[in-house]
Amino acid sequence: MTPAAAESSSPPAVRDRIVEVARRQLFRFGYAALTMDGLATELGMSKKTLYVHFAGKDVLVDEIILGFAEEVREGAATLFADETLGFAEKLVRFTEAMIARFARVPPTLFRELERFAPEVHRHIEELRFRNIPVVFGRIIAEGQKAGMVRRGVDPAFATEFWRAAIQSLMHPDAQERLGLRPEQVFVQALNLFCGGLLTSEGMKDYENLSNHRN
Repeated sequence: MTPAAAESSSPPAVRDRIVEVARRQLFRFGYAALTMDGLATELGMSKKTLYVHFAGKDVLVDEIILGFAEEVREGAATLFADETLGFAEKLVRFTEAMIARFARVPPTLFRELERFAPEVHRHIEELRFRNIPVVFGRIIAEGQKAGMVRRGVDPAFATEFWRAAIQSLMHPDAQERLGLRPEQVFVQALNLFCGGLLTSEGMKDYENLSNHRN
């Protein structure tokens, strides 16, 4: 059980408000700037009351990260279940949603979590490890059904390849070496991945839609 899960007995409305405000502060200012004192002041509650709902800052940050991961997974599931959209349109919208999410995250956040909250950072890697097969397994299966992903692609291998690449590229060391923000890393990785995954028709549709929307 994660630290966040252990705190689940708190009233949902109060917890949701705490998480919402903390998430806004975390994604705007970073981990170090998020303090329980400052959060209690913004929420208009005592720090003692705040600690009734969350035993500590890392428990709260862990719940924020869990919510972020669930948002990615559920958003992708809803998008790819929409039968009114073609595969290329779904892929472009998925990419746009991921860019928007990562763009809200300070580029230093992952480094801060690695240094100051290693258990939270480890949980991020675990969530990513579990989420990728669900999300990208669905993408590859739908793409093959639509004739946009090459038939010769082994879905299990492609998913594992993507998981290994993203786990490595999203590490703070890799981002610092590349001089790229998380959303920039994601876009470049996805474009490279799609180049080997999609059929010529699928790649053409994906690029045309991407260029048109940009």
